[in-house]
Amino acid sequence: MPVITISEIHQVCKTALEKHGALPWIAESVAHAVAKNESRNNRICGLYYLQSYCEQLVSGRVSKDAEPEVTLPKPGFVKVDANYGFAQPAFERALPAAISAARENGTASLAIGHSHTCTSLGFFTEQLARHGFVAIGFTNSSPIVAPPGGKIRTIGTNPVAFSVPDGEGGIAMQFDQSTTVVALGKITMAKEAGESIPEGWALDEHGQPTTDPHKALAGSLVSAGGYKGWGFGLMAELLTAGMTGGIASQFVKPLKAPQGAPHDLGQFFLIIDPANSDYFYERCQQVADLVSQDDGTRLPGQFINEMKEVEVPESLWELAIRLSNGPQ
Repeated sequence: MPVITISEIHQVCKTALEKHGALPWIAESVAHAVAKNESRNNRICGLYYLQSYCEQLVSGRVSKDAEPEVTLPKPGFVKVDANYGFAQPAFERALPAAISAARENGTASLAIGHSHTCTSLGFFTEQLARHGFVAIGFTNSSPIVAPPGGKIRTIGTNPVAFSVPDGEGGIAMQFDQSTTVVALGKITMAKEAGESIPEGWALDEHGQPTTDPHKALAGSLVSAGGYKGWGFGLMAELLTAGMTGGIASQFVKPLKAPQGAPHDLGQFFLIIDPANSDYFYERCQQVADLVSQDDGTRLPGQFINEMKEVEVPESLWELAIRLSNGPQ
């Protein structure tokens, strides 16, 4: 596989998005997210999404020039209407207001509505943590999860992300995970690669376990921990759709379909100032020390590594280059 620098990935993505209609500042915001995910080896939320971004810019499924509208209905509540544009630029525009509200009130919430899929939720909570705040994020997606014991797909993989600052501009702890056993992208990537999936990831349309990704996509994904993961998925669904104005997962069309109605999703964030407590960082270090007593153990995300260059599948990189030349 060719080895590509993260800066080159960033530039190719930005060029591709602009060539397919995105305003330069919007293309820059989205390209930054793609490159950041590639630098963390999070391919599902990186170049893997570039083609659908470009196709949906052309079809109008995502707005190429949406201007996010940021309002402050209450002192601790920042609201953003993404106007059917990308989530990344909407968050970017709202970030200063969200930081100010959290600092002034001790806690704040940020609700982004009518947006495109945000792909990596941790991309957003990490930014809040690097500004010194504990951040919890929620989002929903197209329906692919049935209730335990059921067969009708009702909610999405509905991720939850959690980022904790270390008090020095870095990250003490971070996780970003779907409320299903595995993210949907793992299934679709297996299908495209002609590979089977482990048993326990998904059920077929009859509610039976399957290792065939085609049958999994026709059926449903399994909630992590059964009823426990299902509960967290519902929590994300209610907070996201209920607090942002985005639609419920049941009504979201497949995220990567080139044409169709806008995603109209939401992202909801809870932001907490550790300065509310005299003990936060002391306890955080205490927990980190306790977790790392065994060799090789650590807090999730404790030592975030950003690579300067990564291996990219040749076909994926060739596709990115073609996209950077504009619509074919």
